[in-house]
Amino acid sequence: MRLVNFVHSEKLKKREFEDRLPALRAELLEVQNSLRKADFPVIVLFAGVDGAGKSEMVNSLNEWMDPRWLINRAYARSSGSDAEVERPVFRRYWHDLPPRGQIGLFLSAWYSQVLLGSVAQTVSESEFPRHVERIRRFERTLATDGALILKFWMHLDKRRQKKQLERLEANPLTAWRVTHTDWAHWAMYNRFVVAGDQIIDATDTPLAPWRVIDGADQRYRSIAIGQHILDAIKKRLNDVSPPPVSTDYSPSPVNWLSGVDLKQSLNKKEYRQRREQAQGDLNRLCRQAKQQKVSSILVFEGWDAAGKGGAIRRILRALDPRTYRVIPIAAPTEEEHSQHYLWRFWRHLPSAGNITFFDRSWYGRVLVERIEGFARTDEWQRAYNEINEFEQELVESGIMICKFWLHIDQQEQMRRFEERKTTPHKAWKLTEEDWRNREKWDVYESAVNDMIQHTNTSYAPWTIVPANDKYTARIHVLETACERLQKTLSDRTRT
Repeated sequence: MRLVNFVHSEKLKKREFEDRLPALRAELLEVQNSLRKADFPVIVLFAGVDGAGKSEMVNSLNEWMDPRWLINRAYARSSGSDAEVERPVFRRYWHDLPPRGQIGLFLSAWYSQVLLGSVAQTVSESEFPRHVERIRRFERTLATDGALILKFWMHLDKRRQKKQLERLEANPLTAWRVTHTDWAHWAMYNRFVVAGDQIIDATDTPLAPWRVIDGADQRYRSIAIGQHILDAIKKRLNDVSPPPVSTDYSPSPVNWLSGVDLKQSLNKKEYRQRREQAQGDLNRLCRQAKQQKVSSILVFEGWDAAGKGGAIRRILRALDPRTYRVIPIAAPTEEEHSQHYLWRFWRHLPSAGNITFFDRSWYGRVLVERIEGFARTDEWQRAYNEINEFEQELVESGIMICKFWLHIDQQEQMRRFEERKTTPHKAWKLTEEDWRNREKWDVYESAVNDMIQHTNTSYAPWTIVPANDKYTARIHVLETACERLQKTLSDRTRT
């Protein structure tokens, strides 16, 4: 249904509304209770023209259903909070997602920027596809993880919109809801519906379809939306199979690790000289990044006992402690497990000009979760593309990503395990899990090669660090971080 040709025709008589509503409310409560035991969230998004009843619909759903298991999120047209301004725009939406088993109701969410930007012509025709693609990626990532996404465009023609705004404005109890911005949008109504049609056409997908709702009759729109939500959740509860998703996965034809020269070494004198030089360079570059509000993410993966912690500490010694956070990643908590696996990483993104270190990261999805069976085959195979899109989103927002795999051979790992076992202040580092992982060395090596093959991108490349010699590894990490940050700052200056 084209918005520009929309004809209002849907009405519901008061008697019919009163007859249907009690049964609908009872069924919604019943299905909401069933949903609490399910392994997927429901995301309900409301968009459309001002005055079409979006807020009223959210209020009605909170009245009809158990509000304890509803998450309501409405986003101001402009927000000045540091958490939002200094991080990628999609971070706040990821942060607000409902956990599995609950329903999230979203007003003025991820469609607002591109819609209002198109209307106000602050988003150009050339920029429009990029904005739309980011939305498609976001919704596809959530839907393929199981989220049920329901999108409602609530519509009024220009005459009825004006009438509705005037009605709200005339009532002292509702006059506050009508702003100068609402009337400005009404004056640009034609542009608004054209942009709406473009957005609906571009983002109406099988995984996240749109439904246009006639907003002229309050009784009709309430029953229509409530019934659609009910039917969609019931259908999903009865069909628990994951959505079919094609992946580009194939085993890596290249053994990325076999070509690493692990015989490299540095003497102590050369190490100290290069370390001091690199730490000084990094301090200077990080101060410059702070001034230019360029954020950085450094990801550390590698074999157990490969020296990730030691490498991180040598970087930290060059930095102002007020500008960085170190996030050690372990098994997900119960709260984290109830969300998409990327959710917890979006929460820890650095603010403008700051740095986040991930001691292990989202790559656990294609390493330990793959090997230990914590993720289904379809989950870890599609994760390569999800990770690439996640990192692309971060880089496009201005964040530098530097990814390290610290590589050692089996003999060196055994030597370090034995050293830890006999050194009191290091013994805590050695766990039963380390020994179990060592027994699966070949399986992990294959997974690492797959990981590098599928996620070594131009915007977020991997650096494989020869780490049999700790001095060599630390210098390699320090100097690579300097090179990547210098390039990022130079590119930023040119643009």
